[in-house]
Amino acid sequence: MTNTSKLVRDRIPEIVRSHGEDPTYYQADPAEYRNRLRAKLTEEVTEFLAATDDDAVEELADILEVVYALAADLGTAQPELDEARRQKATTNGAFAHRIIWTGTRG
Repeated sequence: MTNTSKLVRDRIPEIVRSHGEDPTYYQADPAEYRNRLRAKLTEEVTEFLAATDDDAVEELADILEVVYALAADLGTAQPELDEARRQKATTNGAFAHRIIWTGTRG
């Protein structure tokens, strides 16, 4: 029996059962869930940083899923988060022009 304690996607117990294994799990309380989501974000970012270009988009999708879950946990739906991102991009720009800040003169 493996004993790994981490937040997983909702269908993982069902998928494990379909492979003939008996998963053990529990539902986190709200405080643990928020902490586990933050840890999951770190895990997914680490996986993205180690990914090849071929796997990078899938890893980004995992990061996005965690970000949306964090936003929902904070009371913000996906469309609201997307709108906040759009507003910030309008105000401060995005990252499309590859600008690297090196300081100021004077």
